[in-house]
Amino acid sequence: MKIAVYPGSFDPFTLGHKDILLRSSRIFDKVIVAIGENHGKQNLFTIEERIKDISNEINDIGIKDNVLVESFSGLIVDFARSKNANILIKGVRGPVDYDYELQMAGMNSTMNPDIETIFLISRPEFSYISSSLVKQIALMKGDYSSFVSPIIEKSIKSKI
Repeated sequence: MKIAVYPGSFDPFTLGHKDILLRSSRIFDKVIVAIGENHGKQNLFTIEERIKDISNEINDIGIKDNVLVESFSGLIVDFARSKNANILIKGVRGPVDYDYELQMAGMNSTMNPDIETIFLISRPEFSYISSSLVKQIALMKGDYSSFVSPIIEKSIKSKI
């Protein structure tokens, strides 16, 4: 069984994240969305709220049979090992993401040589969407509805 981990902060979960997850769920037997604790970021949602929202997304798009949502702290390679996963999925929007993710992939494979990082290139219609920009637009009372699903839009509205 090929188990993959899709790590991120997902704050909030965007249409770009959703697309990468949907595509990953078709490739791997099991995908674990791993919400990491990132103390360096100002989060809009708690980890519990993100787990709930992403779980609702999974149910909405019908991929709940092979996708789980969990949180983790510490190193993603340790989390992946604890889940018997040896694949990390990373969405890449462009050169800046690629440079950063390539560096992370190198570090992760040094810490755990059994880990493979798979880069999925964002579809053009999602390549400019970032959680940080969605949060910024929402906090400035702008229209962010074309960047997130109705489920996430509702959650954002309840927070702002």
